[in-house]
Amino acid sequence: MGALSHLKVLDLSRVLAGPWAGQILGDLGADVIKVERPGSGDDTRAWGPPYLKDGQGNSTGEAAYYLSANRNKASVTIDFTRPEGQSLVRALAAKSDIVIENFKVGGLAAYGLDYASLKAINPRLIYCSITGFGQTGPYARRAGYDFMVQGLGGLMSLTGRAEGEEGEGPVKVGVALTDILTGLYSTVAVLAALSERELSGEGQHIDMALLDVQVACLANQAMNYLTTGVAPKRLGNAHPNIVPYQDFPTADGDIILTVGNDQQFRKFARVAGCESWADDPRFATNSARVANRAVLVPLIRQATVFKTTAQWVESLEQAGVPCGPINDLAQVFADPQVLARDLAVELSHPLAGVLKQVASPLRLSRTPVEYRMAPPLLGEHTDALLARELGLSEQDLAELRAKGVI
Repeated sequence: MGALSHLKVLDLSRVLAGPWAGQILGDLGADVIKVERPGSGDDTRAWGPPYLKDGQGNSTGEAAYYLSANRNKASVTIDFTRPEGQSLVRALAAKSDIVIENFKVGGLAAYGLDYASLKAINPRLIYCSITGFGQTGPYARRAGYDFMVQGLGGLMSLTGRAEGEEGEGPVKVGVALTDILTGLYSTVAVLAALSERELSGEGQHIDMALLDVQVACLANQAMNYLTTGVAPKRLGNAHPNIVPYQDFPTADGDIILTVGNDQQFRKFARVAGCESWADDPRFATNSARVANRAVLVPLIRQATVFKTTAQWVESLEQAGVPCGPINDLAQVFADPQVLARDLAVELSHPLAGVLKQVASPLRLSRTPVEYRMAPPLLGEHTDALLARELGLSEQDLAELRAKGVI
């Protein structure tokens, strides 16, 4: 029994931020019902290649993107642009604890599926709306996508090679990080609302925005600006407040050094055979190293090229200096720590037989995450779930299917 096995979630969202939140809740045991459009479903079902392959190497048509965010859910196809479909969704919402949706502001009101409408039939409902820019403000009705918000929200002004370097310019993060962080923040907000409901007995509306999350997650870089009035610039892989804290070339690749304090720097200098650096007033303290990074970083680069990445990692780890390689994903999933933590899991899949997935990082001692269901096929659970939850008969289901409602 998962920590949230007493809860029912109605997931009306698609793409990534909303489904990510729904998957987290599902991993923690919640009963998650994913409502999709008949015939097409979640947009990401078509976001391929790559597609999952069966045992014979043939495509199953299940996009890898969709598979990343939809396990532990039941898929029900309902066309809620039709009155009969709206009635079905309202009936499911009446029995749910949580609704997650990411339609444009006001988009669900036309179908009677907005917060005010559903609250009227279920006052305990926690209704999480995820949009690009929130329910208020001049951008509220704009569509918002991760890439666009990474640019608008400042992240890309901090990501990429510095001015004057080869390949300079803004670069987005290699995964849709703003979507994922919004999914995480949405989950936190839902859990907070659930806790408050234990006291008040009432649900509430949660207004989540990709832009809000992106700005909030600028963290120390935002504070660097707010405390100085000076907008930080791109530094490539370097850190604005710590030196050395970046990648350096080795004899066969690269190594990342993350020297967090002066003692670690002294240890690094000793391993590098340059103990004088630790006593040099230009480098002895982190503040001095930040001020003199243009001098120190080239000196470190000259030293690191004489050993392989593996040699550096071994010697620096023995000295207690944080460091690591730059792995591709094949190396990541072969890493002994990743293997020891079981970060890849296998689920039974109706088309592929076995589906490999990335494990949840949540480790609860008494109510651990359970991998109950692979991401569902489109409409895989429509009949069984509507019969179980709403008491629809085979004839009811046949009539709704004939009308194109399910």
